[in-house]
Amino acid sequence: MKPTDIKDPDYFHKVVDCQWACPAHTPVPAYIRLIAQGRYGDAYLLNRESNVFPGVLGRVCDRPCEPACRRTRVEEEPVAICRLKRVAADHRDDITDRLPKKPEQSNGKRIALIGAGPASFTVANDLAPMGYECTIFEKLDKPGGLMRSNIPAFRLPEDVLMEELGYILQMGVDLKLGAAIESMKQLQTEGYDAIFVGTGAPRGKDLDLPGRRDAKEGIHIGIDWLESVAFDHIDAIGENVLIIGVGNTAMDCCRTSLRLGAKSVKVMARKPRAFFKASEWELEDAEEESVDITVNHSPKSFVTENGKLIGMMFDVMEYDVDDTGRITDQRVARDVMIPCDDVILAIGQENAFPWIEKDSGIEFDKWDVPVINEKTFESTRRGIFFGGDSAFGPKNIIWAVEHGHQAAISIHKYCHGADLSVRSPDEIEFESAKMGMFEWRYSNAYDASDRRKMEHIALVDRFKKLDIEVELGFSAEQIATEVERCLNCDVHTVFDAPLCTECDACIDICPVECLSITPQASEADLRNIVHAANADQALFTSAPLSFSGRVMIKDENICLHCGLCAERCPTSAWDMQEGVIKIHHASEQKLSAAE
Repeated sequence: MKPTDIKDPDYFHKVVDCQWACPAHTPVPAYIRLIAQGRYGDAYLLNRESNVFPGVLGRVCDRPCEPACRRTRVEEEPVAICRLKRVAADHRDDITDRLPKKPEQSNGKRIALIGAGPASFTVANDLAPMGYECTIFEKLDKPGGLMRSNIPAFRLPEDVLMEELGYILQMGVDLKLGAAIESMKQLQTEGYDAIFVGTGAPRGKDLDLPGRRDAKEGIHIGIDWLESVAFDHIDAIGENVLIIGVGNTAMDCCRTSLRLGAKSVKVMARKPRAFFKASEWELEDAEEESVDITVNHSPKSFVTENGKLIGMMFDVMEYDVDDTGRITDQRVARDVMIPCDDVILAIGQENAFPWIEKDSGIEFDKWDVPVINEKTFESTRRGIFFGGDSAFGPKNIIWAVEHGHQAAISIHKYCHGADLSVRSPDEIEFESAKMGMFEWRYSNAYDASDRRKMEHIALVDRFKKLDIEVELGFSAEQIATEVERCLNCDVHTVFDAPLCTECDACIDICPVECLSITPQASEADLRNIVHAANADQALFTSAPLSFSGRVMIKDENICLHCGLCAERCPTSAWDMQEGVIKIHHASEQKLSAAE
């Protein structure tokens, strides 16, 4: 096996599992250390460089970082990364004077952004400080896209959303509300140098079952219904409500129903809980509010009486599941009628582009989804870009943010005649964490504390108004404890082979036995020596050691980054160094012909 090239930015980037898993690659351990030092403003700004909306995402992110958290290798629960993001947002001081500013002069390039959601705002965030004249067109009378219309205020308060959108608008971005784009061809004639489409996936799926057209009212499309609630067009619902679907939208629908007066709310799931799409914490929050989640009920028909919805028929399903959790067979055991006053359909959503003419130069596939270059986000019509849910279907906010970053790079390159497919490569810089012989500038002692549990407002109080935020944020004690649970995975063990005397001191002291000195061999054989079973994580291999020609190997998968090897090493062959990954956004891209 060849010696590991630690200067390859992806090598140590993958070791920081949380940052690697985040679509926007937010430097999680770095901002948690800033929180630990009480530097909340700095932590917020470090967050904002990549994810743009720390206050929003600290409340409603889907948290792809947390399942990847290295803490789960030593105990069940990951670090509360999302909640700590909110800590930085809630406790920061005034940072407005530290945000990017609108330049004194425009660069003469005009960009149209359709839809005032996270993707469009991210593009504007990246391009406006570079002198681009960005105009966002929004059909509704308030900005935010699905962050506003589909995430209830009891999860995401309006003032949190508007503050972070305001930071971007203050960069000189022009926001036109109540300005639906009716024709792409018309927009193309208005002199914009590039167009970005970030309209989300605004069409909720219907359920065409017997009885669907017989009920004059009482059957609602989930995302449309949530939008109507958000914009005060609906303020009540029947006492008995059925929610069809078990995604996150379904959880928002069921909890909103309770706040509009429903007495009984049932979420109807076609399959067992293991197949639910909703995040586990969303399910827990709904069940805390006494929502009944009913499994193995497949919708069969709507039951009406004199044009009024009175219930739904369901097939009660039985499933055979193999050892891998895969369904191998299914059958209907019986059917059952469940009475209700209203049904909310939350079974998915899809793209809708009725305003893009078929002869506009933008190709669509057989599902009427635009054909988009997955790297550049450009459509088949030069200069027209897509991002967020409108590009590749429903995902989540943090994916929309990353799409916005990448689309902004492409727009910048397109406007300057550069190759859209070429990105400035990521870089890594190392900074020693050493402060003294046995002192590090990070807390390297393992803290065995359990994950802190977010406190919620009392049940008796949370239903008084629709916009009472349920989660209260972390207390000072919870913050102090939770930051210590982070294993500082971005502070790496860096090995200097010529300094090693092969004394085995590091191997003796390693608490997880991830080190070994051994003759060079194939990767498979070296992995067997340290029981490195996770092939998704790298195996470090040093250059040949001076005394014996053997190599130092380390299983990156289980290393705790505790620094004991560096403290014990008598020759300083081991050092703890912070690896700072530099990911280049639009303003840092090269535009030369050679890129």
